Order: sequence, then structure tokens, then C-alpha cells
Amino acid sequence: MITAGVDEAGRGPLAGPVVCAAVILPPDDGLIGLDDSKKIGEAKREALHDAILAVACAACIQFIDAATIDRMNILQATLHGMRRAVLGLQLAPELVLIDGNRLPADLPCPARALVGGDGLVRSIMAASILAKVSRDRHLRALDARFPVYGFARNKGYPTAEHLAALLRHGPCTEHRRSYGPVQQASLFSPG
Repeated sequence: MITAGVDEAGRGPLAGPVVCAAVILPPDDGLIGLDDSKKIGEAKREALHDAILAVACAACIQFIDAATIDRMNILQATLHGMRRAVLGLQLAPELVLIDGNRLPADLPCPARALVGGDGLVRSIMAASILAKVSRDRHLRALDARFPVYGFARNKGYPTAEHLAALLRHGPCTEHRRSYGPVQQASLFSPG
């Protein structure tokens, strides 16, 4: 059965996109060290990202920007991104396995949500790694455009450094304006 694993990265940060990935792996993928992306160091994740793309039968990565997150809310934006990732696969899956407890609507085949799936199912692990590495790379690029926020270090998460920069400089175009700390910073920042 052709099975796609789906996961996301970046639901909690104050800035940047949520990134969703869908992956179909061959039965014997040969990937060593595959696991939940949160349990793997950055260098190993980077190496696995490229190895996954090299062996995958199909893979699709979708970025859902901050403005869309603000418009839809983070849950709906994530589900939207997951659906787009599945629909973007070059090979049609017969089953979709999604990390978490919610399923996107209107998937083209049967699907199951698996809490902790990114530690149980290899294709979900692979999707987890693709989403995390893609998002981290994107945040490093954003850091070059908006260096005052420290995105290369905090990846948009609400660290003390990031919150202080928000208060000092106000939000940038990549901040999720519907999130409480960003709203609060908008009230007190100079911009």
C-alpha cells in the first residue's frame, strides 16, 4: 500500500511560516538514524533531509505564511498546509498517516491521525525532518532580512531575546499578528 507520512514544524513560534511536509518512502528506504526531528541534532537532521529527498518515492513541502496563519488561525492553517502537501505529492497515496490528533478535510484517500506518530512511523519521521529543516533554513534566511530579532538563533520562538526585540522594534512582516505576545508588543513598541 502506498502510504504517505505527514507532519509539520512551526506551530508555536511568533514569526515565520508553519511548514508541512508529506513523504512516501520506499519499503526499504535505507535511511539510518531516522527519528522524530526533535530528537535529532541539527547536523544529523540536515544530512537526513537531503538523504530523504534522494530516496523518497515522492515528497512535497508547503510553507504557510504568517498572514495566512493570522487569517485562518494556526490549526486551520496547519491542516490546510498538510492537505496541500498531500495533494502536491507526485505519486498518489492510498493511505495518509498524520502526526497529531486532527485530520485535514478533503484528503484524496483514507487517513489516520497518530499522536506521537513522528516517533513511530518512518514516513512521518521523514516528513518531520523535511518540515523542520526547511523551516530552520527559511528562518536563517529571514534573519538576514530582519537581523534585530535573532531568527537564526530562536527560529521565531518566544525567547527572551526575541520578546525584547519585539518590544524594542515592534513586529516585522513575518510576525504572526494574531499571537498574544506580538499583539502586546505592537501596543508598546515605537513603530
